[in-house]
Amino acid sequence: MFELHPRLAQDSVVIGEFELSLLLLSRDANYPWCILVPKREDVYEIHHLSEEEQLQLIRESCRLSEVMTSVFDADKMNVAALGNVVRQLHVHHIARFTDDPAWPQPIWGKLPAKDYTEADFAERIKRLQNALVGEGFSIR
Repeated sequence: MFELHPRLAQDSVVIGEFELSLLLLSRDANYPWCILVPKREDVYEIHHLSEEEQLQLIRESCRLSEVMTSVFDADKMNVAALGNVVRQLHVHHIARFTDDPAWPQPIWGKLPAKDYTEADFAERIKRLQNALVGEGFSIR
């Protein structure tokens, strides 16, 4: 049975789901940062998914990237499946800006995590959900 890794559950909140993946929003307010997690047990790499699931993950990733670029007016989308700390397959989607504090370097280890205010977190979740609803995405 699929279970979200405890570290992902601690560092983010589930804001919806696609056909294959849960959509998480990172609690780090430094960047608009979403994470797709395929709802499959014991899957650690993209090549562990079936061919159809691989294609579905790419479709979901592209849809999320398009929405995040539009909603946040991102200069660049960073999309990565690292898995060095959390082995469960998850794909980071981070909206980047030429004036963000880590630009042009990767974000990891550049800044300590910054908490959202409750209102800002709720507003970011609502913006993403509204932009994604339909086309295989549902609010959870």
